[in-house]
Formats: sequence, structure tokens, C-alpha cells
Amino acid sequence: MPEAYRKTLIRQISQHAHSEVVGMLPEGNWITRAPSLRRKVALLAKIQDEAGHGLYLYSAAETLGISREELYNELLSGKAKYSSIFNYPTLTWADMGAVGWLVDGAAIMNQVALCKCSYGPYARAMVRVCKEESFHQRQGFELLLTLSKGTPEQHAMAQDAINRWWWPSMMMFGPNDSDSPHSAQSMRWKIKRYSNDTLRQKFVDMIAEQIKVLNMTLPDPDLRWNEERGHYDFGTIDWTEFNEVLKGNGPCNRERLAARRKAWEEGAWVREAAMAHAAKRQQSF
Repeated sequence: MPEAYRKTLIRQISQHAHSEVVGMLPEGNWITRAPSLRRKVALLAKIQDEAGHGLYLYSAAETLGISREELYNELLSGKAKYSSIFNYPTLTWADMGAVGWLVDGAAIMNQVALCKCSYGPYARAMVRVCKEESFHQRQGFELLLTLSKGTPEQHAMAQDAINRWWWPSMMMFGPNDSDSPHSAQSMRWKIKRYSNDTLRQKFVDMIAEQIKVLNMTLPDPDLRWNEERGHYDFGTIDWTEFNEVLKGNGPCNRERLAARRKAWEEGAWVREAAMAHAAKRQQSF
């Protein structure tokens, strides 16, 4: 395996795994405040799925000759990145719907193509991940649809969540193709199957139609159907905000890493006990 291909895969898969693990935090914030038992159980199941996705992806990365501990240390040190979307706060219950519909929707748009990635362990992990993420997106849409048919206050809360999560979701596809340092090479190696801008356009076309069912709007005055192109036109993304979040200056960057470091430190005794048990079993064989 070419070393450059291996390093590119480690960077992408580890970033993906870290995103799943950190992505549990903004949703975990609402477990104790879910408005019904049904919603609480659904949210718990979704967060459990995301923990599983992280495990699948760390396992895929380990086949490239790097340990899970190394990967996690890179996350905790700030060396490794995760999706910038998880550095935004979840302010209301409607955010659980917006995260499911928009954030998971953008993730699916990226990840379905990865099921045909040129690296088998990654591609195989993505098959199950995509099935579960698809369910998460439908769950988020159903939550927003319920709010949209509720009181004026509930409708306004759902619209506010969509307004806050729309542009960060658009940024999830990465920089424009002309400014993406890794995209072209990853496509030549067939790690990626579609460019950032192609996937972003597909996402806009999908969401612009679905939001009509919610009887809401997207916070983009430039959004309109272009008959000639056969796609929706949309406004300019604020890449300054995107770059600031990547640098660690987002609303919740420090909070997210602090939570993961705290969990790592407090879980040390569990890891030590598991290693001791494994060593003891090995001696008995």
C-alpha cells in the first residue's frame, strides 16, 4: 500500500470516527430533558448508534497499522480534527430535529458514496453506518414535522433551529473544490467518489424540496430554482466562520474537548481492569 494513500485514509477515517464520538455530546445534552418517554428512548438509541459508528470506524483505522489509543490521543491533544458542526450548541429541543434532519442528512450525502470507497474495511463499515444514519435523518424530520404542526411557539422554535443549523450543515461538505487541499487526490484514489461541491449541491436540492413539507423556510434569500441548470442556486457560505471553528474558536470547541478528556481520565480504571482481565485470561491458556 502506498504510504501517502495509507496516511490519507488514517486522517479521513479517524476524523470520521472522532466526529461520531464527539457528536454524541450535543445530543446527550437533551437526554434528561426530552419531552416524553418515546422521545427519550429514541434519542438514547440514536446516541448509542453513534457510539457504535465510532467503534466501527476506529476498528477500520486499526487495519492500517495505527492503534485506537494513538488515534484517541491525537483527538485529545487537538492534533486530529472532527467535524466542525459539533462545535455548535443545542439550545432547544427543536435542535434535536434539526441535527437529525440537516446534520445527519449532510452526513448521509457524504457517506453513501463511501460505501464504494476503494479501501474495503472502510467501505464495509459504512454500509451499516449509512442504514442507521438514514433512520436518524427520518427521525429528525418527524420531530420537526410534529413541532411544525404544534403551537405557534413550537413552530417558531423549529424555524429558529433550522435557521441556526442550515449554514453549519452546508459547511460539513468541506471547502469549495478549488480550495480543498485533499479532495482531488482522494478522488483519484477513489477514497472519495464525488467532489465537495457536487455533494453540497445534491444536499441543497434535497432539503429545498423537503422543507416545503414542513411549511418552513431556509435562511438563504438567494435560494431559488434554476431551470437552466436543473438545480437550486444558493448563497455564499461564510468560510471565515468555518475556518475560525476549525482553528478551535467555535462556540463549543473547548467544551467538547474538555468533556472527552474528562471521560478518558475517569474511564482509566475501566481500561486498566479490562487489560488486567485480558492478561489473566491469556496466562490461563
